[in-house]
Amino acid sequence: MTLPSYHASAQAGYEPAPSRMKSALPALRAAERIPDDVGSVGVPVSEDGEVPTGFGLDRAALRAAGFEGKVGQTVVVPRAGGPTWVAVGVGERAKIDAAVLRDATATFARASGRHARIAVLLPDTASVLRLDAGAQAVAEGAVLARYRYRPFRHPENEQPLEALTVVGAAAAIDEIEDGLRRAEATTRAVELARDLANAPGTLLTARKMAEIAQAVAADTGLAIEIFDEEKLLELGCGGILGVNAGSQEPPRMIKLTYTPKPRATGTSVEPPSRVALIGKGIMYDSGGISLKPNDLVHAKMKADMSGAAAILGAMSTLSALGCECEVTGYLMCTDNMPSGSAMKLGDVLTIRGGKTVEVLNTDAEGRLVMADGLVLATEQKPQPDAIVDIATLTGACQRALGRQRAGVLGNDQALVSQVIAAADRTDERVWQLPLERRYRKELDSAIADLKNVGGDDAGAITAALFLEEFVADLPWAHLDIAGTAMKGDGDETFRSKGATGFGTRLLIDFLMNFAPPRATRH
Repeated sequence: MTLPSYHASAQAGYEPAPSRMKSALPALRAAERIPDDVGSVGVPVSEDGEVPTGFGLDRAALRAAGFEGKVGQTVVVPRAGGPTWVAVGVGERAKIDAAVLRDATATFARASGRHARIAVLLPDTASVLRLDAGAQAVAEGAVLARYRYRPFRHPENEQPLEALTVVGAAAAIDEIEDGLRRAEATTRAVELARDLANAPGTLLTARKMAEIAQAVAADTGLAIEIFDEEKLLELGCGGILGVNAGSQEPPRMIKLTYTPKPRATGTSVEPPSRVALIGKGIMYDSGGISLKPNDLVHAKMKADMSGAAAILGAMSTLSALGCECEVTGYLMCTDNMPSGSAMKLGDVLTIRGGKTVEVLNTDAEGRLVMADGLVLATEQKPQPDAIVDIATLTGACQRALGRQRAGVLGNDQALVSQVIAAADRTDERVWQLPLERRYRKELDSAIADLKNVGGDDAGAITAALFLEEFVADLPWAHLDIAGTAMKGDGDETFRSKGATGFGTRLLIDFLMNFAPPRATRH
């Protein structure tokens, strides 16, 4: 692939993501004692209960230092000839959950940024949280907090995390190791998604995304099919082809399939449940002819493929975690660029399956590429039990919910409730918005089956109503991650500045716990 000359130096040695599947993560270790090679030790301390032994300070001494164990509090205790100890508040003991431990460990890991090897004393959370879940949360907090997108940074600027040791009682080591194995899978997946969304759009094109997906699939036991523009034309995918019309870079649809091992029940083999995932993969979104308004907005549009990245990351874990449902992912990848050949306002596109769409805003392009993927998902044989799509879809959702929660909408409350439960368990929070069908008339077109935008208000809802037109009444949930995909105002807990990888762990948890909401197979 030939790139513009001003990118030549950056291109040399550039590997945006496949290495995450192999050796880029720090070593995760379980131990009964603090290893000699660690530079800093994190000690979760609650507001009540005993202060962990060996810390060197009792409750009175900690309070004298202004530390009460409240969530987010820290106090550093240097030691001569040994590692630095850091007390991290985790609040009331009875309220400790995975989110509290994840955030507390992230705070400690950031405070220990000059140390390559760190350890955390795992509190006894068995009465409120399983020890394996606690270990997983600790590892996720530390690893994800210390993440940095490094291909273009000088190594001397910062100290990557090399090893994390979770220290617990001898009887708990097996449980801790189970949690660390899961954390290795989830953190690799999130860092893969973050790497992809942080990568410059000129380097991470749709074609490069397909190459990376092939490498990930080969490493993780996924089947993969790549659809170029000729194949997309044969399929009648007018949405993605219309959006791509203004770009010099060709589009790619990446279809990934995970097939679980057969599960026997008595003398028969029970067929797996089936989920289809559709991800928005706009590699760079200029807005097309409806050009985005300013440089700050444009600078973030390399991450407009965060939905596709989250699906690729999540699906990369399914074999290692032993997921029991069959999963098919459609990554709809293209640029959205202005040029003499770009789609214009007033154009009519024909989506896969035959529905026509009048384009009245070329910056409402994500729903056009997603529509093709949704239709293809409904055509699977057997049909999926549920369809979930994930996209940085609307500024309206970000304005409504901010950057702390994504929006979720859907046509089946049982399915939406499963998504919400997964979001709560992973602390990738969502808020359900109403799929208010009284707004559907705003999508009516005088010359086509529907328009690609509604009125000035309720933009997140009308965008979801547009997508619903293509799900053939199958159970469907839509995640709008426009506000949560990027963090532009500094680090916060385990969410590093830049791409967050939001939705990756949520989807993993959802798929691992999925139950068909209603009979849908035909």
